[in-house]
Amino acid sequence: MYGVGILKGLGVTFKHFVDTFVDDIKWLGKKTSLDVFQQKQSLANKGMVTVEYPDEKIAVPERFRFIPFLVVYNYDDPEYAGQDWCTSWGICAKVCPPQCIWIVRSEGPDGKPIPEPEAFFIDIDICMNCGYCAEFCPFDAIKMDHDYELASYDRTSNHIFDKPKLQKEFRYWKSIAPTRAVEEAQARGGWEHKDAQKAARRGGSTRDAAAATTATATVAAPAADTKDTKREEVRARRAAAEAPVAESPIAENSEPTPATASAGSGETPWTASHDDMEKRKAAALARKAARAAKRGE
Repeated sequence: MYGVGILKGLGVTFKHFVDTFVDDIKWLGKKTSLDVFQQKQSLANKGMVTVEYPDEKIAVPERFRFIPFLVVYNYDDPEYAGQDWCTSWGICAKVCPPQCIWIVRSEGPDGKPIPEPEAFFIDIDICMNCGYCAEFCPFDAIKMDHDYELASYDRTSNHIFDKPKLQKEFRYWKSIAPTRAVEEAQARGGWEHKDAQKAARRGGSTRDAAAATTATATVAAPAADTKDTKREEVRARRAAAEAPVAESPIAENSEPTPATASAGSGETPWTASHDDMEKRKAAALARKAARAAKRGE
């Protein structure tokens, strides 16, 4: 019968329509709860499965990439409050495929460059969110943000982000990407920036670098074990080299080799007399000639 398939499809649609209202009545007044949101996003949910944006938003993955931002020290940091990690090295602007990054390096009164950007601009309309700038930055000073709601009516000024718009605290990066922050801390040897760690090791900072992170101990322990293992291997090789060489049986009518001679007499080949060296040379040539004659037979 014609039209049966259409009626079945409309029946499924109508069932979802009814289940949606039943679900809404069930969760009436609780739609803002996190448990309700997780329930509606799970396979156990019935009815409408579309996320009601902007009232509801799906959490983005940790490695989600959008507009880059500049990492600065926390604003309540006792020593480096709000200080840039960026040194205006410029590798991010060089590797950027659409060339949407502009950097102006700071200069001192004497005209010498200062490792800090005076101005930093990113045109978010051109940015392709590739993440090359964050990947190539050797100072971990630029990261990819999760904020994707950047639409506005004025693209000429609002969509060119300057340094104040791009700066965000380090704790913000740890909040949106906790796993990656821990991985980078382990690879770098601590939560602190490399410059702060160097200053702490030189004694130029009052910050306790050892207590700055527990990741330092996690990384230092395997490194220390590797060094101890290498030291033991070197000691073993040195002991084997210094141990006396066991005497090996020597064939009759043959001169001892330099190694066996030196082992038996306590004299090294390079300290032997000229006559002994000539004898050893003649004996070696004789053995070589005997072996050649034997092969010729």
